Amino acid sequence: MRVIFAGTPEFAAVALAAIHAAGFEIPLVLTQPDRPAGRGMQLHASPVKQFALQHQIPVLQPVSLRLDGKFSDQAKEAHEQLGSTEHDVMVVAAYGLILPPSVLAIPPQGCINIHASLLPRWRGAAPIHRAIESGDADTGITIMQMDAGLDTGDMLLVAHEPISPQDTTGALHDRLAALGGRLIVDVLQRLAEGRLTPTPQPNDGVTYAAKISKQEASLDLRLPANTLLRKINAFNPAPGASVQLGDTALKIWGAERVAGSGEPGLVLAVDTHGVTVACGEQALLLTELQKPGGKRLSAANFLQGFEIHVGQRLQQSN
Repeated sequence: MRVIFAGTPEFAAVALAAIHAAGFEIPLVLTQPDRPAGRGMQLHASPVKQFALQHQIPVLQPVSLRLDGKFSDQAKEAHEQLGSTEHDVMVVAAYGLILPPSVLAIPPQGCINIHASLLPRWRGAAPIHRAIESGDADTGITIMQMDAGLDTGDMLLVAHEPISPQDTTGALHDRLAALGGRLIVDVLQRLAEGRLTPTPQPNDGVTYAAKISKQEASLDLRLPANTLLRKINAFNPAPGASVQLGDTALKIWGAERVAGSGEPGLVLAVDTHGVTVACGEQALLLTELQKPGGKRLSAANFLQGFEIHVGQRLQQSN
């Protein structure tokens, strides 16, 4: 099996590494263009590109694949390179660009996607975040045959992964990335042997995982503590849940639900265990915080350099 791979972030790089380690030939990798990052805003290659370069795999980085779009010249070049590269199938994982029907039709055995949810639940851009935010008890990986819809294609292989109340998006991401790598290797081996049986997705249970905005990571402390705790976990490590104390926006990276009552946002207690804040129902003990320009710190260390007092009011960030 010759596999063209399309992906961009670490989630995709894990799958690419698994395919490479399994011995499949990878004649070409597609990934998004280098992006500015860090304090110096210098251009950085994606994790997928870094892996490809380390293993002497050719890399293609079109801005778009749409022949009728603004970057039609780049799209045309990409189509030509895909068409002239000998391959059997394309594997796609968190690529970040829409594959139009003209691309889906190029690989002889189509395009196969690694999706981080139990489809049809959480189709879309942020399935890991939304599963945690919604309090799902489990999620998983669905390997599916891509079609022109948004994560609507037939399922080829599915595996479950439980979600614990303590799971952050970062922790769950890493487990799902490893699971996706194992499953895609299994699917490619089955495809090579003609042992795949596509299964249509159910019509019931469809939900959409919209992309996370920075605005929604601002915590509304009028919500129940349980809901807020899920949001804190869902937005860790990005974009990071936040609250406002006076003129200062604080990131909240860790919390626990505790007993307590009061006006939402009111600081009820401050000690070495953390900062207890009243919510719409019960209270949160904030255990890991960060000030602008600072590092993520345990509450005990954070409070050594930043004062928070009982009676102060935390509010939704601007």
